[in-house]
Amino acid sequence: MKIHLDTDIGGDVDDICALVYLLRHPDVEVIGVTTSAEEDGRRAGYARHVLDLAGYSNIPVKAGANIADHNCRYDKLSYQDNMTNWGQLIPPIPNPIDEALDLLQTSIEQGATVIVIGPYTNLRLLDQRNSGMLESVDMTVMGGHVYDIPAGFPQWGNNDDWNIQLDVASSSYLFEHASPMMTPLTVTAQTYLTRSQLPRLAGGDALAKLLAEQLDYFAEYEGYEAMYGVTCEKLPDDFINFQHDPLACAIAVGYRDGITIETLPLKFTLEDTYLHERIHDKGKPIQVVTSVDGEKFAKHWLDIVCG
Repeated sequence: MKIHLDTDIGGDVDDICALVYLLRHPDVEVIGVTTSAEEDGRRAGYARHVLDLAGYSNIPVKAGANIADHNCRYDKLSYQDNMTNWGQLIPPIPNPIDEALDLLQTSIEQGATVIVIGPYTNLRLLDQRNSGMLESVDMTVMGGHVYDIPAGFPQWGNNDDWNIQLDVASSSYLFEHASPMMTPLTVTAQTYLTRSQLPRLAGGDALAKLLAEQLDYFAEYEGYEAMYGVTCEKLPDDFINFQHDPLACAIAVGYRDGITIETLPLKFTLEDTYLHERIHDKGKPIQVVTSVDGEKFAKHWLDIVCG
């Protein structure tokens, strides 16, 4: 199965967890990677480093839209310490935006499934350049807030959805011009990665070790164990992070164990600068992931990454 990944790798550690999952999956061929919410190729440099470390120097990477250039909610982001997080200085790989759009177009023309685990800016720019290109693309996006999050998990609201709310113009455009499968924040909030998984990762190859080191650093830096693991009764006490992006990737490539997917009529409205997705009898039919078995997915992810 051919995959093109559009990612904002370099912030939350779940992006690298997602990329490594795809690289390790026996039924997946990653044929291109583009980055979003960019800062002049900084994220592309991170993606290139991971691919090279995994032995995939042949997979092309292109830096997508800069966050400062597209009327996003924020025009600059903070990053974790480069040396501590990556073990070395990772050079940026800047390029003209058209090179990223060309790569995305080439992947689509080769029949790739597109997985979007960052803001949707690159997809809007591609479709505006090549009108109608997204109409029939097999696409899965991470993001959305349709149903409320069940009790026992973080009670985030609609406005907490990073991928959709960072660039609402692109999010609105994407759902108007394409029909992606949606893996909502409300479902990914029920996934987890824990300290008990780290020893198995640390015993793996260089890529698995990097992942273990980043997760260990992330756990100390973010403090999610105390913030969520202790306070949310349905999350493990040794909680490190949510598996937002890995779940979207797994569902895109066919993972269905403990997963429920429904086709829901959704109406998208912009209110006070935030996009809302609500069920409406005249809404657009969208496939939406509505439930996940977090324990089963935690095991699946680790088995694939370490397998």
